[in-house]
Amino acid sequence: MDASASRGLTLRSRSGSTYRFDPGALCLELMTTGGPGPYRHYEVLHAPADLAVFAERSRLAPTPELEVAEQDVADLRELRDALFGLVFAHLGGAPLPAGELAVLNAAAARPALAPAVTADGGRGWAAGATGGQLVATLARDAVELLTGPSAHRVRTCSAEDCQLVYVDTSRPGNRRWCSMEHCGNRHKVRALRARHSEEG
Repeated sequence: MDASASRGLTLRSRSGSTYRFDPGALCLELMTTGGPGPYRHYEVLHAPADLAVFAERSRLAPTPELEVAEQDVADLRELRDALFGLVFAHLGGAPLPAGELAVLNAAAARPALAPAVTADGGRGWAAGATGGQLVATLARDAVELLTGPSAHRVRTCSAEDCQLVYVDTSRPGNRRWCSMEHCGNRHKVRALRARHSEEG
């Protein structure tokens, strides 16, 4: 996980409003692109160009220039869908499902994006970066998250109708919402209405 990268994604709610969401980890950003079952409705990874868009929006810095094949799209979707099973099992304190674990570990074992120093002394990526390397990079980030010091800080939004997952990086460890702009604000509005109705 790259601490120097930009933070947060711009997401759109069901009502059409936009808000910022910082999941705190690269692999959790992938979980906003669709997923298995009911999450398939939100699928955005359809073609090689979509992987480039994801990389540009992600916390990878700078954005790698990727050569992407159709198989990379399928592999990234498979990894993402496996992450749903793994992350929600982790959140529930359940054993990690074997099939999803095999997908994650196989992806993490492949060559990842290689960092490089550019001629002007900045950070870049080794030439010839591929979509497959992006998949491996995301898988390794997931391994680090699920086994590292932040594993106990993985949370899901407290709103009943929101399943966004994030790393609670707040100092006291009491973050409840995917975004204060979105679910946090909705909670405040509901609480205020409830108070007014009780007073009325």
